[in-house]
Amino acid sequence: MSTTPEAPTGGADAPVSKPNQMFKNCWGCRVISGGGLILSGAYVFMAARRVMRQGGPTSMGTVAQITFAASLAAWGLVVLADPVGKAQRKDNVRTVLK
Repeated sequence: MSTTPEAPTGGADAPVSKPNQMFKNCWGCRVISGGGLILSGAYVFMAARRVMRQGGPTSMGTVAQITFAASLAAWGLVVLADPVGKAQRKDNVRTVLK
């Protein structure tokens, strides 16, 4: 019978870690990481375009590379926009059943 409190297990009630909270509030951190992801997506896209521009065949690898580049750029936009926590719950809207 120990009286020491148990460590949180990481459920829904777990507090947000300090580095995660700092990243959400730091505009410069979001610009650097989001911009880096967008630029890396542009680099991967230009590498795929270079193969096609030189007259190489469009293979599944090239299509996968372009898709990966688009996903990197989209991830960068999400980091820049930071949509987490911006949606507000609408408590004032209630439906009345008659």
